[in-house]
Amino acid sequence: MAAAAATAADTTDASTAGLALAEANINWERLDKTKFHAIGAILFTAQQGVLHPTAVVKTRMQVVEGGLSQMSGFAVFRKILRSDGIHGVFRGFGTTAVGALPGRVLALTSLEMSKEMAFKYSEHFDMSEASRIAVANGVAGLVSSIFSSSYFVPLDVICQRLMVQGLPGLQTYRGPFDVINKVVRTEGLRGLYRGFGITMLTQSPASALWWSSYGGAQHAIWRSLGYGNDTQKKPSQTELVAVQATAGTIAGACSSIITTPIDTIKTRLQVMDNYGNGRPSVVKTTRQLLREDGWRGLYRGFGPRFLNMSLWGTSMIVTYELIKRLSVKPEQ
Repeated sequence: MAAAAATAADTTDASTAGLALAEANINWERLDKTKFHAIGAILFTAQQGVLHPTAVVKTRMQVVEGGLSQMSGFAVFRKILRSDGIHGVFRGFGTTAVGALPGRVLALTSLEMSKEMAFKYSEHFDMSEASRIAVANGVAGLVSSIFSSSYFVPLDVICQRLMVQGLPGLQTYRGPFDVINKVVRTEGLRGLYRGFGITMLTQSPASALWWSSYGGAQHAIWRSLGYGNDTQKKPSQTELVAVQATAGTIAGACSSIITTPIDTIKTRLQVMDNYGNGRPSVVKTTRQLLREDGWRGLYRGFGPRFLNMSLWGTSMIVTYELIKRLSVKPEQ
């Protein structure tokens, strides 16, 4: 999703009514691919490291029955620090950071290439440039979602099991390869794809919600700053970054409110095994969650997720725009 979100940022910037922001739309052909992926690996890994503790807290609150689920995010964070130290709030980070590198290359490349192909193909249709950009990004987001989900769902299963290992009723692992071994031995390869269906069914609308919130927020902010249809002035780089960051924060906050119940079900489906006979399913997982906490159980971990998505929206936009600016090929 981060990859799809990043490219859509360029589209939204370029099509905002009345704004001369075309220079912000750096396309795939203008980028030095090696530099782009190298710088992206460094900066996105750093971003991932800063936000990882909120993911650990959120995951533990979503999985554990009672106890942690009834505590605030900050209380859970302090509890993890007291019991496991700094290592506890960074459980699974090494696996996530290293494992995400090839997946990020796959997602970014498939997204940018499919975007360019879809944009060129749309020339055959009678539609405005803004509509062509929107359609091209929609197609690119769908293609990238399919490719990235195929890679990242197993990585999610592995990392989330490492985050909650040792908790009551859950296994302890010696590392990521031990997770793979135990899951495959018990359920076969499909055990690594727990939650794949719900991820595929929900990721596209979640992405659409994120970007509709982002676009609406950004448009409103530009208007409030005096950039309307009747102005030719260009925003400074500082204004551009500030507006993108603010809109990203608002979009992340709005999206977290809608998508937390789905994320809670998906997380529990991927890491929990105590559902009696048969393979865990979305229906079994939902029923178990409702029995434990009622409807409020669907919002377990909402505080950390709200914080995570708000910070992610801000840092992703700023980081991605910086990566693209640093990776532009020199003028010939």
